Amino acid sequence: MEGVISSITYHSEVELLTVLGIPGSLRRASLNRALLRAAVSLAPSGMTVEIADLCDIPPYNFDDEGAPPPSVVELKRRIRAADAILIATPEYNYSVPGVLKNAIDWAARPLGDSAWESKPVAVLGASVSSLGTSRAQYHLRQTLTALNCYTLNRPEALIGQADRKFDVAGNLTDEKTKELISQLLAALAAWTRKVR
Repeated sequence: MEGVISSITYHSEVELLTVLGIPGSLRRASLNRALLRAAVSLAPSGMTVEIADLCDIPPYNFDDEGAPPPSVVELKRRIRAADAILIATPEYNYSVPGVLKNAIDWAARPLGDSAWESKPVAVLGASVSSLGTSRAQYHLRQTLTALNCYTLNRPEALIGQADRKFDVAGNLTDEKTKELISQLLAALAAWTRKVR
């Protein structure tokens, strides 16, 4: 009986997933950063969500690829160490914010040393617009395809009129949005276990 219990415990430890949340905005009060904070508390059993910070990532410069800045080295390390990635993107001018694309580009370089290779990724985004971040998410998905990520297709998490769904402290209060994030995280867990 003791051997069976040990075996079950070991199996549970193997199944633990670590997800790295990447916000597409530098703003501390960003709705998308708040989505990731909500994901931390909504993560299903067997999953932990950590949040990266892109504030120290400099503009990408090909000349620095051979000796990337420490912040880039650390970002790549965290992407590689994570079982999956959760990107929360705003929408700027119908597309992905430059700060997010910049970080993605750094982590994909130099050629042959991409941290994104075969990484399971889920995408979500919040906007005050009624469309959510649909156009930004579609552009982001194109980039993730080019990087050979395993991008989760459904459920889509296009959170519109998001300014009405958080309290003044940045806590998610909308129950339907909480349910959607919970569904997305559960799907990401299943997807990650399937593709790895």
